[in-house]
Amino acid sequence: MARTETAPASEVLVIGGGIIGLGVAWRTAQRGLSVTVVDPAHGGGAVQVAAGMLAPVTELQYGEEPLLRLGMASNERYSAFTAELSAFTGLDTGYRQTGTLAVALDSDDREELRELHGFHQRLGLDSHWLTGRECRKLEPMLAPGVRGGLHVTDDHQVDGRRLAAALVEGCPRAGVRLVRASVAELLVTGGRASGVRLADGSELAADKIVLAAGPHSHRLPGLPEGVLPAIRPVKGQILRLRIPEPYRPFLSRNVRAVVRGQHIYLVPRANGELVIGATSEEQGYDTTVTAGGVYELLRDAHELVPGLTELPLVETSAGLRPGSPDNAPLLGPTALPGLVAATGHYRNGVLLTPVTADLLAEYLATGEVPALAAPFTPSRFTTKAAA
Repeated sequence: MARTETAPASEVLVIGGGIIGLGVAWRTAQRGLSVTVVDPAHGGGAVQVAAGMLAPVTELQYGEEPLLRLGMASNERYSAFTAELSAFTGLDTGYRQTGTLAVALDSDDREELRELHGFHQRLGLDSHWLTGRECRKLEPMLAPGVRGGLHVTDDHQVDGRRLAAALVEGCPRAGVRLVRASVAELLVTGGRASGVRLADGSELAADKIVLAAGPHSHRLPGLPEGVLPAIRPVKGQILRLRIPEPYRPFLSRNVRAVVRGQHIYLVPRANGELVIGATSEEQGYDTTVTAGGVYELLRDAHELVPGLTELPLVETSAGLRPGSPDNAPLLGPTALPGLVAATGHYRNGVLLTPVTADLLAEYLATGEVPALAAPFTPSRFTTKAAA
């Protein structure tokens, strides 16, 4: 393929046009910096499969308190973030302040939820214990055997596909240059990241490079060894059902549970879509939708909400979450000067988009790592390795 002309340098070059990369680009351009985003399909990636549940409280696991603070900070920004983006582009993101109901289907799950509720209370989180009857009063479609649950009003939702479309529209309006291409190599000049070489042989130069390539981030050719830990792909299969008008409202809020030891959640959209997810499979870079994955999701969802078997199944899909070694994101400068990480968000990519965009834009504009980002810089892995 013929070599194309080298483009003018940008102050910031983002590798990866998913919602993390686009969010960072949009906010950074608003700070007055020139920004380019390179990706073969902007707005693609895991967001096209994600359910879009914004659940920092009900997603919380023991030992993840720093991640909780980051998630709650992002959740608090979501309303303003999406309102600003919608006003800027004229596109709806599907953001809804619906709350989440996490329920237990047997006595063991009930005790586990009780322990989680106690954990929430010790942390001062706003979650409320409900009896099975109270759960069914909130959501009449729940199975009669529901034993109890946690109601979290501050867990919300967004339509990831609509959010991505709005960012693809908003970035060029803010002055971001979108380059539709694959990156063949990271360029390093004088021990500093200086740009990229594209698949057609052309080059893009920049003062700072933001690596936001999801589970492919650490595989970038030209990336020096040891700069980033391995970002593993975690496969998630997801289903989309349609709720016909006579069945609405089918569910009024996000509903989640643990069935046979597997986490499942149902996210009802305002447009009548019901998203069911998601499997968690360590299968490398495979994105095959399997009969077993679909069966397990439908089986477990049926136990939770029996009436959903009457709904039309309109889509099955699978995507890859980018998981870091500690399942928390990598935010900020790397050991390679000029290279900045915005990857490894695992199951929280959609949730953490606003706060990641704000924190990275702040760093790129000022050179200072914001305090909220400090626990998540890539140096936490190099420091551990040295120790």
